Amino acid sequence: MSILQNKIDFAAIVSVTRANINGDPLNGNRPREDYEGYGIFSDVAIKRKLRNRLQDLGECIFIQSDDRSDDGHKSLKDRADGYAEFKAEMSKGKKADKDKCMQIACRKWFDVRAFGQVFAFKGDEVSLGVRGPVSIQQAVSVSPIDIVDMQITKSVNSEAGKSGKSSDTMGMKHYVNFGLYVIRGSINCQLAEKTGFTDEDAKKLKEALCTLFENDASSARPDGSCEVCRVYWWEHAEKTPKETSAMIQRALHITPKKDVPESFGAYEIVLDRTECVLEIINLV
Repeated sequence: MSILQNKIDFAAIVSVTRANINGDPLNGNRPREDYEGYGIFSDVAIKRKLRNRLQDLGECIFIQSDDRSDDGHKSLKDRADGYAEFKAEMSKGKKADKDKCMQIACRKWFDVRAFGQVFAFKGDEVSLGVRGPVSIQQAVSVSPIDIVDMQITKSVNSEAGKSGKSSDTMGMKHYVNFGLYVIRGSINCQLAEKTGFTDEDAKKLKEALCTLFENDASSARPDGSCEVCRVYWWEHAEKTPKETSAMIQRALHITPKKDVPESFGAYEIVLDRTECVLEIINLV
């Protein structure tokens, strides 16, 4: 497998219908929005879903959710220490070869060689920082979102031994009526050389992006409520092309056809011409 030689930029258009794509725990788990009412899908949440999909696709992942752990480790330190080759080099303390440690970690875990990782645990004499080639921005909705707040109740006894029906327990549920979000990112060749990120890795990342919401259903995001509608994949001819990522991002124009759009089809999408090879993946 060859190391990535051509810079890549990408964008994914995601529709959200009566779902909470990314709740804010500091705000009652309401869907995230900025002060102008545009919805936000954080880069951390996007990478969490990409990691989950890559794990489903058979890749070895370092940052695993507790409910998705497939190696029996309960913490990141346990997972790092459980990899004998990595542990042996890191245990040398200040004499550890950090470049070798990075190569070992990147060879083992897909998300480390893609997104980077900081290995800094209590009790270790040395810490290690890996800078990954894949950068992802927080996704922002094209139009302001309408958040619906719904009150819910629970009227069953939580504990045995209580006579009669318990009083209703009140709660809140929040969702976006409809929103169209745009995920944007890029893959840097210079950093890919350092972590060993390959062309095959890029293809796997693209597959994960196209299937972002598979195996992701919950009460906040029922199956089919969040959908990747279209993916744009720009491949440049050089490692450091004349067209910057900012220029590529400005080439994609998405505008609503009416004041309150309620579907992906209610938006007009226009692409400016660019010099790089463009693959458009229509999923709707």
